[in-house]
Amino acid sequence: MLHFAESPLILTIDIGTSSVRALLFDSRGRMVEGIGAQARYEILTTSAGAAEVDPDWIVEQAAHCVDRVLAVAGKLATQIAAVAVDTLVTSIVGVDAAGQPLTPLITYADTRNAGDAAALRATLDEATIHDRTGCLLRTSYWPARLAWFRRIQPELWRRAAKWLTLGEYLELRLFGRCRVSYSAASWSGLLDRRQLVWDAPLLAELALTPDHLSPLVDCDAPLTGLLQPYAGRWPLLHGIPWFPAIGDGAAANVGSGCIDHQRMALTLGTTGAIRVIQTELTPTPPGLWSYRVDRDHHLVGGATSEGGNVYAWVRDAFQLGDRTQTEAGLAALEPDSHGLTILPFFAGERSPDWAGNVQATIHGLTLATTPLQILRASLEAVAYRFAVIEQRLCGRPDCDHRLIASGGALLQSPVWSQIFADVLGRPVVVSAEAEATSRGTALLALRALGALPSLAAAPAADGAVFLPVPARHERYQAAIERQRQLYARLIPTHAS
Repeated sequence: MLHFAESPLILTIDIGTSSVRALLFDSRGRMVEGIGAQARYEILTTSAGAAEVDPDWIVEQAAHCVDRVLAVAGKLATQIAAVAVDTLVTSIVGVDAAGQPLTPLITYADTRNAGDAAALRATLDEATIHDRTGCLLRTSYWPARLAWFRRIQPELWRRAAKWLTLGEYLELRLFGRCRVSYSAASWSGLLDRRQLVWDAPLLAELALTPDHLSPLVDCDAPLTGLLQPYAGRWPLLHGIPWFPAIGDGAAANVGSGCIDHQRMALTLGTTGAIRVIQTELTPTPPGLWSYRVDRDHHLVGGATSEGGNVYAWVRDAFQLGDRTQTEAGLAALEPDSHGLTILPFFAGERSPDWAGNVQATIHGLTLATTPLQILRASLEAVAYRFAVIEQRLCGRPDCDHRLIASGGALLQSPVWSQIFADVLGRPVVVSAEAEATSRGTALLALRALGALPSLAAAPAADGAVFLPVPARHERYQAAIERQRQLYARLIPTHAS
């Protein structure tokens, strides 16, 4: 953050799974101190597997945040040269011919289409589709979601003129028209990642045409000319470029300086992910995904359903109390000294093996086992799953990359950060960028404006470094193998 901002400024809108933020960044990718707004919300979830929210309500929350930023910025707002947006992915909303929503905004976490995903896998060659699109035929992605709509709501299906992501829907409300970036489209599972066009075989399978989807553009193709009432509401923003929304994961990599293979992003919030940006188009590793940042950059990685939710569940279940004392107790335990092997799937599994609704397992309990040991074993178990993803990303043990860590679960637990370093055998560097996702969105906009020659020209700030201890790393390899064997015994149809 800074007190003196160098123009041009970028107004960023970051719409995530729990809040929307609006911030200002200057021409060097620095967040302008004291100017920002945030609105929190909750995605509606049900026991049936729904995960949805009213798209118009989300748009209005974003608009209120923009209102507050412009009000606080005062004269500084005249230096805003562009608006850049990132959103949660994957999301979908159906609209009619007049652009009015027919459905809620449904997020990647909605699992009501599990049967449709299984049906697609039974009739299509998932490996071929994975190679073409970088995505699997799973509940998170559009093919299964659209098949579900067609099956359970045929009348709605016939009325739907377009299927949009959240970023597109925001543009539609603000400009009366919309496009979709390669980045956002790549998270749908319907983008041919080589040709950068909608995947014709999948569209045919779903009885759709490209007219049911938005035109594809890169993230540097802006719109201008807000509709009323937004043109009158934000006159300073009416004539400046608004860039199409990109995926929040891609933005987070860019904002934390993870723009090549030397720096991989390790994110651990409620859930987790490891992501790497690369310029070459390579086969998608088994069980992982390959999305897009832009026309020249791929985002390859894997996401987990386990993360800080595991830490929180164990702490709450055993009433471990004060976090500082808990951390001290965890640090005093030797690595893998508890005799436990855990499959930490309290919320099912995504990468690397996509076992779906599989449940967690704690193996090796005795009368001598303590709650603190269960917590330590659980944190280690999550790290083991990341080790499998990281190995598939890297492909060889002599990779020299660093892992750049972000997310509240890691930042609040130095013990867990050290566990990750020891398990993965690599330095874990804590990102010092407080708003890496919004920063990445701003950097891409600055590059598009020509104000930034390259993404590397605005290096990210780093914080504390956790170095691996070789003896611990060696010890953890045996524990990873134990977990693999337990997984293969209990979940044989998914074990790779």
